[in-house]
Amino acid sequence: MFESMSQAPALDRSAKNGFRCAVYPDPGKVLAKSFLRIDSLGVPGLGEIENFAKQKPVPDSVFQVYKEQFSYDKTDLKARVESKKEAPEWTLEKISFDAAYGGERVIARLFLPRNAAPPFQTVIYLGGDVPVFQRSSQDIENYCEVSMFFSFLVKNGRAVLYPVYKGFFERGNDALIPVIEGDWSSHQWTEVLIQQVKDLKRSIDYLETRPDIDSRKLVYEGMSYGSALGPIIAAVEDRLKVNVFLAGGFGLMGQGRPEVNQINYISRVKKPTLMLNGRYDTFFPPETSSKPMFDLLRTPAELKQQKFYDTDHIPPVNEMIKKTLAWLDKYLGPVKR
Repeated sequence: MFESMSQAPALDRSAKNGFRCAVYPDPGKVLAKSFLRIDSLGVPGLGEIENFAKQKPVPDSVFQVYKEQFSYDKTDLKARVESKKEAPEWTLEKISFDAAYGGERVIARLFLPRNAAPPFQTVIYLGGDVPVFQRSSQDIENYCEVSMFFSFLVKNGRAVLYPVYKGFFERGNDALIPVIEGDWSSHQWTEVLIQQVKDLKRSIDYLETRPDIDSRKLVYEGMSYGSALGPIIAAVEDRLKVNVFLAGGFGLMGQGRPEVNQINYISRVKKPTLMLNGRYDTFFPPETSSKPMFDLLRTPAELKQQKFYDTDHIPPVNEMIKKTLAWLDKYLGPVKR
C-alpha cells in the first residue's frame, strides 16, 4: 500500500487501524481540506470516479461489432516449450507461440502441479500492472504475485498459465508505460487492450493443443488491473467457464472509449463469478465501482458472490485462498489425484 491512498471512517476502531494521536500546536494553520474524505481513485490527475451504476450499455447489435474487434485468424501457433524448471510443488514451463498480430511472439509461463493427475483444470491469470515497469519474467516464480495470488492453486492441484501480455515484462518498453498507465480513453490504449485480450485468447488456443490440460475447465483469475479487464475478457471469451475477480471494479484509469468501456461488457457476463474486495479500497470504491460491477453482472444471482473485507485494495490472503478454492471446487469439481 506504499503508493496507494487509504482511509476509513473517522470513528472506525477496527483492529487494523490501531489508534492515532495528534497534537496541532497551531490549528489555524492546518487547511480544512486536510480532514475531508477523498472521493477519488487515489491516482493523481484523475479526479472523482464516475458512477457506473447510472450508465447504460450499448444494445446487442452494437456490442457484436465491439466483440468482433477481438477476433483473429487462427493461424499456426508455432508453439515451443523453451525451458522447464522442476520444483517440489510444480513443473514450470516457459512457452512461446505466435501472437495474433504484428508478427510478435507471446511468452507464457505454465505451472503444472505435481500432486494431481492430468488433464488439469487450468487458471489463466492476469494480475496487477507492476510488470509494465519490469523488463524480465525470467524468474517469474519469485515474483510477488505468484506467492500471493496463485501458487496456492498449483499446490491444490490446478495448473496456472501466466501469459506475458503486451506491454508486460520483456514485451513492454518505456513508450508503452504512459499508454497503459495513462488515460484509458486514448486510441493507443484501445489498441493495447485489444492486443492483450488477443494474447489471452491465443493462450487458450495453445492450451487446447495440450493433452495434459482439460480445456473444458478453464478459469479466468483477474487481480486489480486484471480484474478491471475481467468484464471485457469474460464477455468475449466463451471458453472460460468460471471467473474470479480479486480487488477489482469499474474505472482504475478512467473510462475507455465506447468500444472498450467496461460498462458495455459487464452485462454480457453470465458465467459463475466470485468477487472479493476491500471495503476501504480507494482504487475501486465499493459504492461507485466494485459493487456496481457485481450488480451489473448478468450472471444469475445464485451463481455469483461478492464479499467485502475490512481492508484497503487487497483482500486478506487467507480468505482469498479459502473462498477461491471453494468456488472452483463448486463449479469445476475437485481436482484429480
